[in-house]
Amino acid sequence: MNFIEILKQKSPLQRFLFILNLILLFMYIVMAITLFVWKSMPVEIPYPNRVILGGILIIYALFRFYRLRLNFKEIEE
Repeated sequence: MNFIEILKQKSPLQRFLFILNLILLFMYIVMAITLFVWKSMPVEIPYPNRVILGGILIIYALFRFYRLRLNFKEIEE
């Protein structure tokens, strides 16, 4: 089964939550990259602390991706 067929089989609530999870996953990655790249942030956070926070956000995004993938495989079977 492909991605589109599985989304068609889900209820509207499950589809909404799946898409919301994808959006949040993307936002966590964007926030982490922003912390790494943005030199003059409005809130002053020392660079080592920004790297730590960005790393935590990336790890959390990977965890969410893993859980999303498990949920997707569960529906596929």
